[in-house]
Amino acid sequence: MPAEPSYVIVGASLAGAKAAQTLREEGFGGSVLLAGEELERPYERPPLSKGYLLGRDDRSSIFVHDEGWYAEHDVDLRLGVTAARIDRSVRRVEFADGSQVGYDKLLITTGASPRRLNVPGGDLDGVLYLRTVQDCERLAAAFRGGGTVVIAGAGWIGLEAAAAAREAGCEVTVAEPAPGALHQALGPELGGMFADLHREHGVTFRFGEGVTEFRGDGGRLTGVITSAGTELPADVALVAIGVAPNAGLAEAAGLEVSNGILVDAALRSSDPDIHATGDVARAFNPLLGRRVRVEHWGNALVGGPAAARSMLGEDVRHDPVPYFYSDQYDLGMEAAGLPEPGRYDQIVYRGDVDGREFIALWLAHGAVVAGMNVNVWDVNDDIQALIRAGAAGARPDPVRLADPDIPLREV
Repeated sequence: MPAEPSYVIVGASLAGAKAAQTLREEGFGGSVLLAGEELERPYERPPLSKGYLLGRDDRSSIFVHDEGWYAEHDVDLRLGVTAARIDRSVRRVEFADGSQVGYDKLLITTGASPRRLNVPGGDLDGVLYLRTVQDCERLAAAFRGGGTVVIAGAGWIGLEAAAAAREAGCEVTVAEPAPGALHQALGPELGGMFADLHREHGVTFRFGEGVTEFRGDGGRLTGVITSAGTELPADVALVAIGVAPNAGLAEAAGLEVSNGILVDAALRSSDPDIHATGDVARAFNPLLGRRVRVEHWGNALVGGPAAARSMLGEDVRHDPVPYFYSDQYDLGMEAAGLPEPGRYDQIVYRGDVDGREFIALWLAHGAVVAGMNVNVWDVNDDIQALIRAGAAGARPDPVRLADPDIPLREV
């Protein structure tokens, strides 16, 4: 009787946990090993810059599964272990503690790590990053002091942290080398709206300025120097300048890597027995017609199950519309698609833009390529349908798109 197959997942992340869950739901009876470097069982990251950072969400709410779920579903969860090497010739993963495990199929969901700001003073007490639950708890404790906070980076993490710091009573300055907030994520039009929102809540922006130095006294941060030569007083500095994929393990194993592990629409790497998904993977998306590395929660949520089904030999064509959401002060939003500068030529609005209760739709050559609903709910599925229709050749009338009396699903 042949031995049961062994599936190994390196990366005890949301994507990894959802892949393990899907393997069991699909009836896989072989062994499933889920290994991760962190000591916490798999959890979701959005609360770390939203509800948990703000103190509104209980710690227990961040975890993907209850503590007992893994044993109940015969998933071997190993925490605090680092995968050191993949030996593809014998299909084996070697760990830093000397242990090793063979695999029939391997899934890499190692995520990404914050980009470091390598400037003088970067090791001072008070210079923080936000990626793990421990990072979040340190940052929340620092904000509770109500002091002066400088944030390097006006991306999503930087702005969500700025909102949390202001709600905790901190003085907040954001330094950003780009000309505006969320410049690469949304373009200048909607990025400007978010900057205005934060200014109304007392945040100061220094656009066109990066951080060049951290200064301190006795090992403790006291100030931040910007590229303009300005010294900003700071009790806390958060570096939020993006993340880099944790693809070193795959690269050392000889897999094709370029800004992430290159995978096809079935999330297979250049080795057919190795799959990858989540922040670490740069996947070909048939809907978009190109490879993308999407760092948002929604990508891990749907990517894990898709990778699991692909590992099981199912015919997978993974083409999700990228999805993201954010909560800042009294503004809640959902975004679909990738409205990057240079990939759209028109924005159509419907609703009350000044009152921040509206829908924005980005178009390229007449096709809807992205959309965002701001304090308007139950429309994101319709926005995603418009994006899929645009990829199939639909060119909706912009006048009808802008008319709030015409439901989006009828456009």
